[in-house]
Amino acid sequence: MVIPHEKYMQRAIDLAKLGSGFVSPNPMVGCVIVHNDVIIGEGWHKKFGGPHAEVNALNSVTNKTLLKESTVYVTLEPCSHYGKTPPCANTLIEYGVKQVVIGVTDPNPLVSGNGIKLLHGAGIDVITDILKHECLNLNKRFITYITQKRPYVILKWAESIDGFIAPDKETLSESKFEKQKQISGPTVQKLTHFWRTQEDAFMVGTNTALIDNPKLNARAWNGRNPIRVVLDLNNRLPQTLHVFDGTQPTFIFVYDTYKTESTLNVVYLPIGKEEDLLKQLLNVLYQQNIQSLVVEGGTQLLQTFIDNNIWDEAIVIKAEHELKQGIKAPVIVGKTHQSYFIDNNIISHILPQ
Repeated sequence: MVIPHEKYMQRAIDLAKLGSGFVSPNPMVGCVIVHNDVIIGEGWHKKFGGPHAEVNALNSVTNKTLLKESTVYVTLEPCSHYGKTPPCANTLIEYGVKQVVIGVTDPNPLVSGNGIKLLHGAGIDVITDILKHECLNLNKRFITYITQKRPYVILKWAESIDGFIAPDKETLSESKFEKQKQISGPTVQKLTHFWRTQEDAFMVGTNTALIDNPKLNARAWNGRNPIRVVLDLNNRLPQTLHVFDGTQPTFIFVYDTYKTESTLNVVYLPIGKEEDLLKQLLNVLYQQNIQSLVVEGGTQLLQTFIDNNIWDEAIVIKAEHELKQGIKAPVIVGKTHQSYFIDNNIISHILPQ
């Protein structure tokens, strides 16, 4: 009998996605246990610090005696080190499973093939690289965080059809400015709030924080709020802004010449003037276990990331209406990975070329 490895690995991938927004800085992992071409157990990593996918799948098996003749499908190599939980490779060995099919090897130096070696050493048959590309894409944030020692960077903005990211406040009345400021439609705005539940942190520059006064929360979607990251190098933002309200964790980057005091939910992170700004920002966020960062604006901050080629994905929302004047949108060159229509807006997901 030919075992359809891809079918069961795809099921494991689908399960892994259920952990999106809850497991960072750990990877998303799914696990399926099959006996005689029948699924007898399933699980996924549900929450950071909680049991891993393999343990949840093993616990779901009613008849544990079947495990000695079963195949375990897991999207990422089982861990081989003690962290918040015991090594999953050891647990699989203790149950004496017959075979383990792995989507992709774990790039974490603490694992990186050691889990496979443990399984082989225990006489367990191991097959690797099943739906490898899909499993790599599943954990592109985790892999970037581990291999490049920085967050996975997503650039995001909305622009008018004639290429403006915002109206010019100086030429408009306050009421007209507020009316034109929302370039995208209500459904897209709700989608943005969903995205906020999925990523670790959302970042804005000084002018965006000052002019737009964003809350950067997920109030229109049920889920966790991201960490807010604000660039206020010269420490000039007033404490009356929403980002200082203490309702969710917030990082404020300032030059180290300023003496600032952190509070419970507003943490000041000093950086030097002479060193590479983006390198410092991303290194500090890496040290804070931020696995993914969405940069929402403004144009100058977005363009700085683009010009320095430090981005992994861009989400560009193009509205159908014109602004005719205002702040020009960033200029980006890449390949469109995905494009779709919502609220008469074209949403494009762009990858570097």
